[in-house]
Amino acid sequence: MSSSKRSLKEILNSEYVGDSDEDEYNSRVAEGLEIEDELEEEVDPSLCIECKDMKCEIICNDCEERFCVVCFDMIHRGGKRRKHEYIKITSDNVEQLSNEAEEDGKDKNTIDKPETEVEQQAIQDSINATESNQTSDDQSDISLSNKRESVEDKLLNILLDSSSFIPMRLTYDERHLLRLLEAGLQVSEYTDRVDVLSYTSKTKRIVEQLKEMCSVLSGLVIASNIKAGKKLLEMKNFSDNSSWFQNIFEIGRRYKIMNPERMRDTYGKLCYMVMDSRLPQIEDHMEFHLFKPIKTVKSFLTAITEDNGKAMGIFKDKLIIHAITHISPIGKSRAEINRLIRLKESAIEKLASKYSSKYYSKDDIFQALYSIGDYNAYVDMNRRPIRRMLERLEVFRDTDIAQKYSIGIQYGRDGARLTHDHQRQWNYVQQSLTLWSVIQREMVKLWYIADQDLFDGSQYRLASTGHGLNRIKSCPGIYKEMHKIINECRSKCDTWVGSSVVHLGDDAVPNALFFLDKYTQIPSILIPFDNTLLKINELVSDDPYLEDYIIKEYGSVNDLKLTILQDAFAHMFDGSGADNFYMSGSCIDGRLTSAWNHCNEISKKKYYNIFLLTSFSGFNGSEGF
Repeated sequence: MSSSKRSLKEILNSEYVGDSDEDEYNSRVAEGLEIEDELEEEVDPSLCIECKDMKCEIICNDCEERFCVVCFDMIHRGGKRRKHEYIKITSDNVEQLSNEAEEDGKDKNTIDKPETEVEQQAIQDSINATESNQTSDDQSDISLSNKRESVEDKLLNILLDSSSFIPMRLTYDERHLLRLLEAGLQVSEYTDRVDVLSYTSKTKRIVEQLKEMCSVLSGLVIASNIKAGKKLLEMKNFSDNSSWFQNIFEIGRRYKIMNPERMRDTYGKLCYMVMDSRLPQIEDHMEFHLFKPIKTVKSFLTAITEDNGKAMGIFKDKLIIHAITHISPIGKSRAEINRLIRLKESAIEKLASKYSSKYYSKDDIFQALYSIGDYNAYVDMNRRPIRRMLERLEVFRDTDIAQKYSIGIQYGRDGARLTHDHQRQWNYVQQSLTLWSVIQREMVKLWYIADQDLFDGSQYRLASTGHGLNRIKSCPGIYKEMHKIINECRSKCDTWVGSSVVHLGDDAVPNALFFLDKYTQIPSILIPFDNTLLKINELVSDDPYLEDYIIKEYGSVNDLKLTILQDAFAHMFDGSGADNFYMSGSCIDGRLTSAWNHCNEISKKKYYNIFLLTSFSGFNGSEGF
């Protein structure tokens, strides 16, 4: 559905996000392709739609579904569902419903005889016209079928390519090791002892801290599991257990990729430990390093060569599209959601049974499919607010709205450090949001590339960047990938406004770890704005006094939303937020810095009380940014 075909009210109020060419892969995977002939199961209409076990006893008129008493009470115990009207099914109702169904069937399958020759001739003409068009319809069906097959093949190829950087979901045993690693990192003072200006030997300090960390981890293992700890104690040197230490640090890195909001205080220490252990002089002293490549779906399914690639066959099977789909409830009925869940579960079970072997069990295939599903859910969740903001931006192309709610900015006014008229700022915001959308689509791949840039064993330099001492290290892989992303964004936008400079390995972005930390904040910035705009209508419907206040202050609910959007589009991208006016600008990173600054100023805005009423607590899940 194109935003140009939707009204202002629909765009501002709807949670729906239209599909675009660049989102073909995610939208098709998210919605699932129809393979009902292989997966669809018959559902007994006499059973409860929820539990599918008890006989239905209540019909909800608002939900238009049948429930047993237990499920109905559970689902309708609170919220707006408490007000739903319902009918209890009795023997009389059952007969009435069955009679109505029979009458509906007769209406559908029976054609009344024509009373006149004119009516009979009209029906005959219609039949003749249908027969004459049958050939063209068959040809169109063939072309649609070919198009569908090409889309499916394209999706399978993209999935196969993505499998090389999608991390495997942690198992239960790996999660136990992760907790030990987090506990060890919490008490470590690695960066405080290593990344300081000192006259003592840095190599000596690094080796001392790495050995201390290995000792802490060994002690935690012994305390949590005597049998596992006994095996570690049998080895006299840390190098004898090198594979175990490499494995536990790989688990931490793999977990962080799909959970960027976790390990905020400790992940930097983890990365610097692994980075230092790969330095030649440190590896000579330790006799081992802490680096192990990230375990991805592809590396996991190809690790056992005796399998002859059977497990990788899942990427050639079209059932995988259903098995990894992210099912969004927006715009779907409960019956449709349940149907999609059944299709997904059935597809996963069929794939696991078909491609399991003595080398890869069904649980292994389950784990691989769930890992890809996590990746799709992660990308969809992070991109959806950006795509909704892009649709809302389309509203400001309207001439009347542009005159009343201009997003133009001027240097020196309201903190802006750029000068753009309304149209130029609209293009600037569009290309910035498009850039963020593509970066979020490729975020997991960027994590994988950054992992290689950080731990390639090359030297770094410690320097003051204005924010303390930081490790400055080149990022050739990230740099190359970012220019690919920028070129893609250029092709999607009519014009390019501002600079396309990417700061990497300098004072602004010292290394790949800082780069990742910057761009994982994009969902944290946009999700609160998106949630507030979506919840305003619900607030107004529940509190008429709030509606009177909004009308008095802003004119209408839509005017309030346009006010919030105008301020966001103008000052999230105005070049502000740098330490000084010379560092501001329109470079790739400067756009994100401006957005951070706007978020820090949100408490000074007139509409801040509306944010608080929609359960806003901060742009980082807590007070403040």
